Amino acid sequence: MSSSTMTLEAIQREMAAAVMQPLTADEDMRGTAPDGRAMSDVAASFVAPNSRLTPFERLEIYNRQYWFRVLGALEDDFPALKAVLGEAAFHALSVAYLQDHPSRSFSLRNLGSKMIDWLLAHPAYVGRRHRLAMDVLRIEWAFVEAFDLAEREALTLEQIATLDGESRLALQPHLQLIALEFPADDLVLKLHARDKRQTSEAGVKHEDASAPRIKLPRLRRKLTWVAAHRVENSVYYRRLTREEFLTLSAIRAGAPLGEAIASGLEGSRLSEARRTSLVREMFANWAELGWVCAPEIESLIQK
Repeated sequence: MSSSTMTLEAIQREMAAAVMQPLTADEDMRGTAPDGRAMSDVAASFVAPNSRLTPFERLEIYNRQYWFRVLGALEDDFPALKAVLGEAAFHALSVAYLQDHPSRSFSLRNLGSKMIDWLLAHPAYVGRRHRLAMDVLRIEWAFVEAFDLAEREALTLEQIATLDGESRLALQPHLQLIALEFPADDLVLKLHARDKRQTSEAGVKHEDASAPRIKLPRLRRKLTWVAAHRVENSVYYRRLTREEFLTLSAIRAGAPLGEAIASGLEGSRLSEARRTSLVREMFANWAELGWVCAPEIESLIQK
């Protein structure tokens, strides 16, 4: 079918399918389309040649640039995951993920939004480091969310002190709560610092595709709770106690204040006196950090 007999929508779909087809190992466009047609014929159906390039060669430019751009975007969002897995494994994982979840948004910010669920379902791509890789991925995606999501007016400690057990609170949209199997937050920060050191002043990374994976410190499994939050356009990580994490999670889920506190302290080994002082300390810290805000009216109506 020639372009003259194709609708605009058909041309767009044909080109998108061609451009999103993975490159060969030599970073060339594949010679055969997924439906078995020769890519030279596919290209010729909607791309005209020019004085220097055939339709195939012109389409190949877009095919390459699409993959260079989306793979580069995942590398930028997940440099620690790449360091943990190594260049080759991360590349294979990225290509497989993008085949299942190609770019669907005007913004590349959303490209990795389904990576956590996808990697949970495809552990073979990370092998024996699957659990650690999942923790690293959660931390790095929390960074993206914390950097981009909204910030609302925070409540002061004085305002929070006027509330009772039936009151409901909300958390800053940018605040991300992460439950980890390993204390991997320090590792991610070190790997991010390493990634920055390997970037030249011109912003060009010098990488060796054949380089082996870096030697990681031995991390023992230890349940760890972390918050990622934004302060003046910078993202920070902060370790949480189990009680803090559970209380914040309950607040985010919409539980009344008294219920949220009880949920956070359930199963705690702290004494009654220490529990009381801990609750005061938690809310004082959260107020200082600006994490707590009033719930939106719509959410209160739904409750």
